Amino acid sequence: MHSAILKTRNLLLAGLFLLFACQEQESEPIHIDDVVSAPAGSNQPLKGIGGGVMMQAFYWDVPSGGNWWDSVKVKVSDWSNAGIDAIWLPPASKAQNGPFSMGYDPFDYYDFGEFNQMGSTETRFGSRTELESLINSAHDNGLSVIADIVINHNSGGASQANPFTGTNTWTDFQPLSGKFNRTFYDFHPNDYHSADPGYFGGFPDLCHHKTYVQDWLWKTDSSVAKYYKNVMGFDGWRFDYVKGFDSWVVNDWMSHAGGFGVGELWDSNVNTLESWANSANVSAFDFAAYYAMNDAFDGNDLTKLNNDMLWKRNAQKAVTFVTNHDTDEIWNKMLAYAYILTHEGYPTMFYRDYEEWLNKERLNNLMWIHNNLASGSTSILYTDNDEYVARRNGWNGPGLVVYINNSSNWQERWIETNWSNTVIKDYTGHSNWEPTTQSGKWVKIQVPPNSYSVWSVK
Repeated sequence: MHSAILKTRNLLLAGLFLLFACQEQESEPIHIDDVVSAPAGSNQPLKGIGGGVMMQAFYWDVPSGGNWWDSVKVKVSDWSNAGIDAIWLPPASKAQNGPFSMGYDPFDYYDFGEFNQMGSTETRFGSRTELESLINSAHDNGLSVIADIVINHNSGGASQANPFTGTNTWTDFQPLSGKFNRTFYDFHPNDYHSADPGYFGGFPDLCHHKTYVQDWLWKTDSSVAKYYKNVMGFDGWRFDYVKGFDSWVVNDWMSHAGGFGVGELWDSNVNTLESWANSANVSAFDFAAYYAMNDAFDGNDLTKLNNDMLWKRNAQKAVTFVTNHDTDEIWNKMLAYAYILTHEGYPTMFYRDYEEWLNKERLNNLMWIHNNLASGSTSILYTDNDEYVARRNGWNGPGLVVYINNSSNWQERWIETNWSNTVIKDYTGHSNWEPTTQSGKWVKIQVPPNSYSVWSVK
């Protein structure tokens, strides 16, 4: 969920990021003549989530007015060309604040912008027809579509006498879709649970132990999960605020609905992340990596990249990110993207970083590197406050060596590669040096100030 403090801070930072991106582009041009991706065509098969990069296709307070689905639709072909394999959309159904809501206060799970309720027919993002057109266009360009799903709390219900609290509660939900009506029996507290384990922001919280709630959310053929997937065409799920309910809920949802799943478990403790991901049987956003990158790149201590992270425990469960709609703490973002796009895990690209704040050519170059060179296990070769060198050992290709420099000077270092007597090059174009590895696989590589280089066989 969004923080008002972070929202204000992000607005102040936007101009600084734009200035920073322009300055970087002038001082360090990128040469990627040999780095080309295959063009996207219509009606491609889906690429398969996890092989490329996920695009978070929104940010907090995207323009209201019902045009966002159309705005995203025109970009999906270019995103597919650049190496994106899935787009993550904001909560798509009608919420309490109608045309102004970002969707995190859900009211009618089956109203995608077609019923006149909560102050509008369309959602903030557009109509159901426009959403369906976006999903179809994404699929035509080989992209999967991930739904942001909020199943902890609801909002917009009418007041009713609640015998379990002895007060009136906002728990009378009679949506115009006629699907998933709710009363106080379906929320905490009720005849099943006296406590409210998932309390969030004053909203009533659904009780997932109730058979009626399970049936409507994921079990029956007309459930929210199956309607989103089979009728609307969503391919996966981003589960919001999973601290508000037990991991078995996500596990059961996935067993009935299938698709890709990732949970927002906002916790830097890698043990907590790993345990939840295993129990829920889905991926988790790697907050351990996020906070380590913040300490490393903004705290000028790249040894923090030696910290334990979810991708180091289980790369198949880790979704890495530099920024999202809730948090934007890392200033030195290009170094952070160089990190997640050369390391294990499933990396996420943030809409505003890609479309507005950073150098798109550089990000495209890093995504090409991720999709074509970054394979195999990871070996960390060197770290100090200013320098970090790691090797991807390759499994369906040669792998790579990434060299990150957080200092204001050029750096050089001898490192051990997996290549003997082989000419290598920097695929970022930041260095025109093309050294040959020795018979013992050692070679000297270099990196510009406050930048990165990525080396592989020529």
